[in-house]
Amino acid sequence: MLVCFGDSLTAGYGAEPGHSYPDYLQKDLDQLHLRYRVVNEGVSGDTTKDGVSRLDQVLALKPSIVVVEFGGNDGLRGLPLSQTRANLDRIIGTLVKAGTQVAIAGITLPPQYGADYIGQFNSMYITLAKKYRVPMLPFLLQNAYGGRDMIQADGIHPTSKGNEVVARNVLNLLRPMLKK
Repeated sequence: MLVCFGDSLTAGYGAEPGHSYPDYLQKDLDQLHLRYRVVNEGVSGDTTKDGVSRLDQVLALKPSIVVVEFGGNDGLRGLPLSQTRANLDRIIGTLVKAGTQVAIAGITLPPQYGADYIGQFNSMYITLAKKYRVPMLPFLLQNAYGGRDMIQADGIHPTSKGNEVVARNVLNLLRPMLKK
């Protein structure tokens, strides 16, 4: 089992049902004849603190791989980076300690948050990926953000078309971890 654990970007906020990135990831894995069941554990609006509170729920699924995608809501709300980093550390550390393979899907913030805050925000993903020696995608929405018809009018969430691109990003991140 492969769990996509995160916030609205994982949940597929604003996209038609069945068109979240985890839905497309399942289709991609099926086409490659890789026998994983993808479970979408994305909840819109969740912060890293909410992720910590849902850890037991994810561990109960006994996943072999978890894609961790949290932090965007923390950043947009201006929560202290030390708190976000500590919560992400707890999420990743708990999953790794349980024997689960983890991949981190990072996100960034709009330019109005300032270069210093954004730089520190982005570096926390890099720091945690190095600490736990897990693969990391620096920007979940790479190749989708700014693309025609790929981001919803809110400027944040991918469309169905954007989620297809995000699923390919995640698949490429996971390739070394996947087994036939």
